[in-house]
Amino acid sequence: MRLSGTLSLYMSRQYLQSVALVFLLVIVTILIADTIELLRRASGPNKTATLETVLQMASLHIPFMAQKALPFVVLVGGIVTFARMTRSRELVVARAAGVSVWQFILPVLVISGLLGGVFMTVVNPLASATTSRYEQLDATHLRGNSSLLALSQTGIWLRQGDSEGQSVVHAERIDQETLTLHNTIIFLYAQEDQFVGRIDAAEARLEDGYWNLKDALFTAPDEPARHRANARVPTNLTLERIQNSFSPPETLSFWALPSFIDVLEESGFSSTKHRLHWHSLLAVPLLLCAMVLIAATFSLRFTRRGTWVLVVAGLLIGFLFYFVSDLVLALGLSGKLPPVLAAWTPAAIFTLLGVAGLFHLEDG
Repeated sequence: MRLSGTLSLYMSRQYLQSVALVFLLVIVTILIADTIELLRRASGPNKTATLETVLQMASLHIPFMAQKALPFVVLVGGIVTFARMTRSRELVVARAAGVSVWQFILPVLVISGLLGGVFMTVVNPLASATTSRYEQLDATHLRGNSSLLALSQTGIWLRQGDSEGQSVVHAERIDQETLTLHNTIIFLYAQEDQFVGRIDAAEARLEDGYWNLKDALFTAPDEPARHRANARVPTNLTLERIQNSFSPPETLSFWALPSFIDVLEESGFSSTKHRLHWHSLLAVPLLLCAMVLIAATFSLRFTRRGTWVLVVAGLLIGFLFYFVSDLVLALGLSGKLPPVLAAWTPAAIFTLLGVAGLFHLEDG
């Protein structure tokens, strides 16, 4: 029997209503929890965040947290939809009329895949922009520092400074194994950003507390240029501080990640974290379909006593998914698994589990 358009529209509407309700409840909960946590952090000494700043940060964090919570929202929304329609015997009647599980679950799968695509291509760029602003406010008002490094098509840019002044370091690329910058330019500034000189060097190697320059040319306004085979420039930077100052991949949109990954690799930095994040975004539609399959497996059976037991089991499966995802992603970040495999494995595993469960439910 072919699934009718009326039943498809009805299933889709019931599912979207449930997902919207669960999504709203989750977002309100996240907003309240985020605000409380930010207020706690802002109450410490040497913090400059006001109540207005805290509320702004909590609002900016919502799109990012919505992405993180989306699989759980889809899982709970699917469970609510299928359990309610099973208890009202709507799905029992549909199955008695010859409609298989795969037929009436198909509209929900299509909606979930489209929802994943919308979040990946539309919501994610918005979330990356708001997360970037959130990180800036967090660094300025709560952590008391700012980014030290920026990457662009023109190379690597670093900022360093002390009580005597600031300097900006530019290099075409970096060798992470030897901590060496190649084709380096250091712009020197005194207090109040007054330009005082420039250093051009073929190489600049980061040592403990200084840059070790080779083949350096010192120039300054109204002074003759000076050449030195070796020179030292003090710095408070370390490799750890440089790496930690990178914008996290969450602050880059789905569309911007591929080009940024290319810039990272050309500059000599590892792109594992960003590549893993990009493939995780690509896997979102499949992941949401997997959540629907899991929800159907644990909520389509009608029993007088065991309905809520199955629903709770489905929720536990959802939490298990987050645990497995974190574990596999950690293996990917550590280099134990290729980024592509680490990103797609959780969605693939739970999709197979859902399909197997529905096969058992329908034919077992």
